[in-house]
Amino acid sequence: MRLSTPDLDEAFDRADHARAQVVRVRAARIDATEQEDCLAEEVPIALEYNGISHATMLATPADLEDFALGFSLTEGIVDGVSDIRGMDLRHECAGIVVALEISSACAMRLRERRRAMAGRTGCGLCGVETLPEVLRPVPAVADGPAVPIGAVLQAMRDMRARQVLHDLTGATHAAGWADAQGRVALVREDVGRHNALDKLIGALARGGQDASAGMTLVSSRASFEMVQKTAMAGVGILAAVSAPTALAVRVALQTNLTLLGFLRDADAAIYTHPQRMLA
Repeated sequence: MRLSTPDLDEAFDRADHARAQVVRVRAARIDATEQEDCLAEEVPIALEYNGISHATMLATPADLEDFALGFSLTEGIVDGVSDIRGMDLRHECAGIVVALEISSACAMRLRERRRAMAGRTGCGLCGVETLPEVLRPVPAVADGPAVPIGAVLQAMRDMRARQVLHDLTGATHAAGWADAQGRVALVREDVGRHNALDKLIGALARGGQDASAGMTLVSSRASFEMVQKTAMAGVGILAAVSAPTALAVRVALQTNLTLLGFLRDADAAIYTHPQRMLA
């Protein structure tokens, strides 16, 4: 297979996919004629706060400002958009560094958090050093108006129709936000489902959108991190294409979040707080 990628800096500036020549297999028969295919890009993205490296993840190099802001909010590093004083992107070592300047109060809190973790035995969970950091307390979301189940199902169908990068590559997840009537306002895509959700939450925050007035949709399973991030954004409904985990359901119960799974056509399963759903 031959992979055609533009100049590295040019690729990182915008390209979320690359083109490749592939040989197809149809009905167990090999077609010797090469055809063009699209592949989702995946590059190291390092987040740096006030000059100190914090985390590095593999992500699709698009909407990185949304990603950095959403990650900062859902991880509790900052409390709001106003805590971000500046943001710069630079290319280093075949990756991208997102350098954020945050308020002194948030920077001090982050330093104390890192200092508290120093010297403890790592639990090996997704690079987080301690179990309390993984299962950190998340405020409960506020009660909101009930939403017709039909609006949730329609929103999921509409989000699927807007997954442009997935249609090109077949390799990305999406996260979307829709209002209480099921009208999809924002969609973000990434190779990682958590990254897609962080990008969505960052986009909502940057746009000044009242996230609590609608629902979050994800094209993946609902892990507990997805529930945590949704609750941190103040959204009371999370709908997933696939199944939730048991821990995700427990966290949803604790945070007053309505969790739906297995949204397929006209079907769904409501796991927590069904009072938010109208027939």
